[in-house]
Amino acid sequence: MLSKEKIDRINYLANKSKQEGLTKEEKEEQNELRQAYLKNLRKSFKSQLTSMKVVDPLGNDVTPQKVKDEKERKKKH
Repeated sequence: MLSKEKIDRINYLANKSKQEGLTKEEKEEQNELRQAYLKNLRKSFKSQLTSMKVVDPLGNDVTPQKVKDEKERKKKH
C-alpha cells in the first residue's frame, strides 16, 4: 500500500497540473507515483481474485481454472 504522503502528493500534482501546469521534473515524478499506485492496485486486485472461490447453486466449486492455478502458484512461493 502506498503511504498517505505519496497519495497526497499524487493528488497535489494532479490539482496543480489542472490549475497551472507542471514542470518537467514534476511530470516525471507524477508518472513515477502513478506507476507505483497502479502496480499496487493491480497487486491488491490480483490478491483479491486469487482468494475467491466460486460456488454454483448446487454447492459445486466452479472457480475458473486460471484462478485455481494462480492460487497453487502463490502457495509455492
